[in-house]
Amino acid sequence: MGELAWAALAGLLVPLAAVALDAAVRAAHAWYWTASLGAGRRGRLPPGDMGWPLVGGMWAFLWAFKSGRPDSFIDSFARRFGRAGLYRAFMFSSPTIMVTTPDACKQVLMDDDTFVTGWPKATVALIGPKSFINMGYDEHRRLRKLTAAPINGFDALTSYLAFIDHTVVTTLRGWADRGSDFEFLTELRRMTFRIIVQIFMGGADERTAAELESTYTELNYGMRAMAIDLPGFAYHKAIRARRRLVAALQRVLDERRARGCSKTAAPVDMMDRLIAAEDEGGRRLQDDEIIDVLVMYLNAGHESSGHITMWATVFLQENPDILAKAKAEQEAIMRSIPPGQKGLTLRDFRKMEYLSQVVDETLRFVNISFVSFRQATRDVFVNGYLIPKGWKVQLWYRSVHMDPQVYPDPKKFDPSRWEVGHILQHSTSERNLHFLTV
Repeated sequence: MGELAWAALAGLLVPLAAVALDAAVRAAHAWYWTASLGAGRRGRLPPGDMGWPLVGGMWAFLWAFKSGRPDSFIDSFARRFGRAGLYRAFMFSSPTIMVTTPDACKQVLMDDDTFVTGWPKATVALIGPKSFINMGYDEHRRLRKLTAAPINGFDALTSYLAFIDHTVVTTLRGWADRGSDFEFLTELRRMTFRIIVQIFMGGADERTAAELESTYTELNYGMRAMAIDLPGFAYHKAIRARRRLVAALQRVLDERRARGCSKTAAPVDMMDRLIAAEDEGGRRLQDDEIIDVLVMYLNAGHESSGHITMWATVFLQENPDILAKAKAEQEAIMRSIPPGQKGLTLRDFRKMEYLSQVVDETLRFVNISFVSFRQATRDVFVNGYLIPKGWKVQLWYRSVHMDPQVYPDPKKFDPSRWEVGHILQHSTSERNLHFLTV
């Protein structure tokens, strides 16, 4: 056999060997996690692919989002295994069942005894062990009750409006006076972060605010990266950023407690309100609980508020008819304001029904909280498939939001789909579910 023939044969054998090796490694990895289930239970698992050891489906998952095609990851499972609604995978270092249909998502969300919070350990390490994402049902409910009034109560929200109004107006005027191009998302994130810092911590000077924003940016990058805690990797930088944030917040907390703000002074910001909050038994939040709540909300507000504002602006610009309707609603509200009233009140905001629909539709399109995490406490069947005890469960809200069987013409930006009458008309049993704030 000549050299050319050997080269041709090698050219065929090498790819075949690579494919065979890939299949063998994937099969061995799947067997490792499913062998203990036994043949009967293993046969009841949903279809899927556990991928390679350690990484599983994470490379494909991260690439889908970094490449700007977030739907491609879960769509690949539907193409390969059909519209099963549930798929097995290996995600965030754990065997995982991915749930993609509204009825299955609802079953998981409604069963708090079977499905407890199950966020990845790497995420918990960044957000904090005392945050909402790492609590059992009872403790989660207690913390929600303690923080609801300080964060979303009428008095709290009312006290923030004047500052928010002033900051937004001042920022918009500054942009108009620049006379040069700038990156819209970066400036929006900067503006929303200044507002959030003021609300939660009573404000900060420009230098401190810039340092905090930079630190939160590092933290957020680490949450979207492989959990490799080695120098040079994004996750390692995020862990260090978390330590800096905790130290900074602890210093502020120590100062507040030293001056006795919770006893002798009226609350002026979110931190004061969290310090003063107490449950029915008189128990107050500990420092680590307050810090983790602040880390969670500051990070969530920093990222989500800026992104949603940007995309809402883009969608309004792309849809002049929707923009005109939203503008007309705002002008009508402005005309209804009494002569002596300065700025908008919460009652005025509650009149913004169409703008609320615009926000809801924007969240359906681009909500960055595209998935949440649970863990099964026992074997359970969902849509005929087994979710084994101890396995993680991912609720893929984005799959629901972009499913044409749930939202007709899902790639069309249509705020009217959130009108009450429209939802009732087009909903079928439990199909038209709103997963935006879960």
